Amino acid sequence: MENQETNQYKPNFFKKLIGSNMLRASLPIIGLIAVCFIFNILTKGSMWNSRKLILNQIYVVLISATGVFFIMSMGGLDFSQGSILGIASIVVCKLSGVNMLLAVIGGVVAGALIGAFNGFFYVNRKIKSFVVTICTMFLFRGFIKYMASNSPVAASMKVYDYDTTPVKLGLTLVVLIISFVAFRYTKFGINLKAIGAGEKAVKFAGVRTDRMKFLIYMLAGAITGLAAFVNIVKNGSATANVGNQLETQILIALVLGGMPISGGAKVKFENVIVGSLLYIVLNNGLIMMGLTTQTMQLIQGIIFLIFVALFADRENLTVIK
Repeated sequence: MENQETNQYKPNFFKKLIGSNMLRASLPIIGLIAVCFIFNILTKGSMWNSRKLILNQIYVVLISATGVFFIMSMGGLDFSQGSILGIASIVVCKLSGVNMLLAVIGGVVAGALIGAFNGFFYVNRKIKSFVVTICTMFLFRGFIKYMASNSPVAASMKVYDYDTTPVKLGLTLVVLIISFVAFRYTKFGINLKAIGAGEKAVKFAGVRTDRMKFLIYMLAGAITGLAAFVNIVKNGSATANVGNQLETQILIALVLGGMPISGGAKVKFENVIVGSLLYIVLNNGLIMMGLTTQTMQLIQGIIFLIFVALFADRENLTVIK
């Protein structure tokens, strides 16, 4: 009888272990490899030949997604990233004619201030994160339209001197490496995941959660402000649509990378890198196949829904903070 119970237990245990942990953890990487392979065949090698173009498109999404990753790790959301990028891009353009270092600092400060604006209403006024950031998304999108509706805000021609792979890739790697070390090897990352899993327990442990949440929104805004410099280096100007839909791209990228929508203990920093690559490759592959915008949105929506269902942490799933 005991052997029978043991034999019944083992298959269920290993099935649960493989299905829930190993397979789910590797699914985004498997998906990335499969998408690259499939689209390279469907586009008759065009996907591989355009790898430099794809790499050039990933910088802004990858840098901005890093800040949102921190927010989602603690169970929050941020829908204002596109507007933050837009405002910061305009600031970079305005200051680029004075000094390039000042332009970079200006973009970072502008992003941090908007992040602080979000953090204040989220932490001090106790308004849900998605409500606050949706409001600021529309608010600052209005400012962008006002500033750039008649004509694009042009940057100094000096910005094109920085439109090189070493500069853009270097900035991206600096952000990723510092963020990875801080998230993986310091109390910063431990506290973030703990807040996402259960904020009350973290408060009892002596962590000042409100202060940390406020600073995380500032940090996310500052990181996107740095991404604005990369954006202007690529484009040379800020139009009325600058940063449009960035927040959607980031959310899809993180979920495709295996990011639990509610944050918590199962969050991994690799979600940012794999998800951003997967989103850019998927998007470019669909474009190269000549699909219509409606068809592309339909396919992306189905894939997004599948990944949300797969990676939602149902044990700790609560209303988004």
